[in-house]
Amino acid sequence: MRFGLILRNTGPASSREAIEAGAETAERLAWETVWTTDHVLVPRAAASEYGRTYEAISTLAWVGARHPRLKLGTSVIVVPQRNAVLLAKELATLDLLSEGRLIVGVGVGWNETEFANLGASDRFHRRGAYLDETIRLWRHLWSGSSEPFEGAFHSFGDFVFGPLPAQRERVPIVVGGSSPAALRRAGALGDGYHATRVTADELAQRIPAVRAATEAAGRPMPALSARVTVTTERTEAAGYSLADPEAILREIRAFESLGVEHLAPAFDATDPAKLVAAIERFDSEVVKALVG
Repeated sequence: MRFGLILRNTGPASSREAIEAGAETAERLAWETVWTTDHVLVPRAAASEYGRTYEAISTLAWVGARHPRLKLGTSVIVVPQRNAVLLAKELATLDLLSEGRLIVGVGVGWNETEFANLGASDRFHRRGAYLDETIRLWRHLWSGSSEPFEGAFHSFGDFVFGPLPAQRERVPIVVGGSSPAALRRAGALGDGYHATRVTADELAQRIPAVRAATEAAGRPMPALSARVTVTTERTEAAGYSLADPEAILREIRAFESLGVEHLAPAFDATDPAKLVAAIERFDSEVVKALVG
């Protein structure tokens, strides 16, 4: 099992200091990846969690320049809210400047009001098709192909695209979501499936759908990763409590038995110093215990 960290780039406690504290600690402890969360212009009903969000790609660029040993992931970009070609350029640039450290987590989103706020309301009910086409579009552009691209949303033949990502079309694309369409997308188009706020038992119920789509497409099984919430105290809310590290270890071993290769905890600590302490405690009591 490899570990990454969900950075504190969203929520009322998001700050430059919290982002840096998390990234510095993850690199110092030799965790593999840091991940950012994406939202842009949510309605007031979602403000408590996403009203203050540091832009996902810009944040990774800043972190990547400061911490050269960390891989950089999005968990996840709401692709249909954005221009797919501009995203291709932004992600290619980040991958090249970071020397091939990018992992692109993608999803379709869920908040129709946010789509409307961004002038993308016409895509909301076609967002799955838009994401499917975008994945194909990115791989086409990132490969360096000069052949025309024809799709339902994008069509162009006279173009030049550069720079190319360091990983070219092999930039890992991991698909988030829990719907049947998302699971099919992960199997048919993704390099990985990135589950969010899921238990091992819940993930076990999703894997057959991913595997069936993989087999139908004649592709290898995508890598499996999971984003989980870790609380500093015991709580009835969803997530894992540092007050019970043995329970966390049991759940991680259950993830491992399913083939999950990467776990990305999001810690509820809001103060940067307390966040560092929580990460260090998780590393000492959980990560080290797994390999000890």
